[in-house]
Parts: sequence; C-alpha cells; structure tokens
Amino acid sequence: MVDSVERFSNRVANYVKYRPGYPAEVLALFRDEVGLTAASVVADLGSGTGLSAKLFLENGNPVYGVEPNAGMRAAAEEYLENFSNFTSVDGTAENTTLPDNSVDLVIAAQAFHWFDPQKTRREIQRIAKQNGHVALIWNERQLDTTPFLRDYEVLLQHFANDYDAVRHDNVTDEKLAEFFGKEFHRRTFENRQVFDFEGLQGRLLSSSYMPAEDDPRFEPMSAALHAVFAKHAEGGKIAVLYDTNVFYTEV
Repeated sequence: MVDSVERFSNRVANYVKYRPGYPAEVLALFRDEVGLTAASVVADLGSGTGLSAKLFLENGNPVYGVEPNAGMRAAAEEYLENFSNFTSVDGTAENTTLPDNSVDLVIAAQAFHWFDPQKTRREIQRIAKQNGHVALIWNERQLDTTPFLRDYEVLLQHFANDYDAVRHDNVTDEKLAEFFGKEFHRRTFENRQVFDFEGLQGRLLSSSYMPAEDDPRFEPMSAALHAVFAKHAEGGKIAVLYDTNVFYTEV
C-alpha cells in the first residue's frame, strides 16, 4: 500500500473540488451533545484540504488543522484563507505538536483509518482539556441503495488498487471500542452529491485507491465510467448517496 501520508499527493485538486462536505446536523449534534460553543477550540487531525475544518470555522471556532501532507495542507490554507480562526499545523495524529490541555474537541474526519490508534489515543489524551471530547466522522458511500451505486461499486472493485484494504467499514465496533477505551455514542446523517460526468470522474479520481490519469488503466476505467453514467444519469446528472457517521465520547 502507498504510504498513508503521500498517497493523496497527486489527488489534491480533485479532492478539493469533488469530495463531499458534512451536513449541518453534525454541528448541531456537537452543540447538543458535547456542549460545543463558538469559543470551543477544535483540533482537526488529518485535516486534509479543510472540508471538515470549514464546518467549525463557520461556527466561529478556533480550529487547528493538523495535516502531514504538504500539498493538502497548502490546499487547506488557500481554501480557508478568509478564516482568521484557522491555524494550519504540520503534524500528525500521533504527534500534533499542539500544547498540553489545549483543545475542547478533537475530531478526525475521513482520516481515522490512516492513524495508529493507540498512539493517536495517547496524543488526544495529552492535548484535550479536562472534560474535552473526541469525535470520528466519515462519509461512507452507500453501496447498493440505487442501481447506479451498485454498478459504480462493481466498477471500483474491478479497477481499484487497494480498495478493500482502506474502506471505512474495516473500522469495526471492536476497533472503535479499543480506540475510545470507554462507551461511545454514534449518529448517522444523510448526505449526497449530485454530479455531471466531469464531477463524477473527479470524485472517482479523488480516491487514492483508483488509477490516476497517468496510469495505463485510466482510459479503460474512464470508458467504463462513461458507460455507467450514460446508463443511469437523468438530465445529465447522477446522485451519489452517503451515510455521514459520527462516533464520539468524552476523552
């Protein structure tokens, strides 16, 4: 498998443009369940291009975006340049470089499966304030709820590199319980994106397990995607459906 830090280096532009954000219900959940206010300090581990950080920045929160990949970190700095409450940090989930007892809420969105769970847990315990909280968030694409999604999944399985190894459903309840070390809560929200063909192809190419444009398998993959799109699109558009899963507890 490609190194977890560098595997997205050639995906940054597509990641910025075509990855899904997070529904507003996630923010409401944290307000209601963990006491999030605009003054709460948030650390976003594996913050990538800033999609998850933006949700909290718009709420007024100071956010530390901790990201080891230079290209993604630079993309986040550009994407979030109008937010004075954003601090970009060159660090990892296991070594954030943040001060002790400095953060009210630690999140990892779409990134936990790349971490060393035990080292990350120790680091979160170090940086979290007393009564701080930790939350894992990810958008999990629905696999078989529409005919398009079923055909799309077949395409991924055919062309992908290490798809099965990096799927979020590999993060089992047992792994979550070991990471949190205590009882945790979970919520699921609906999320969706609607794409034309260019957008769907960009979404596909944002995934690190798919052949990039310089790969000899790109052209046959693109042709297969064209066929799937033509079969299922309505009015030149296709919907990709997700479950936004949130797992959270007090540190």
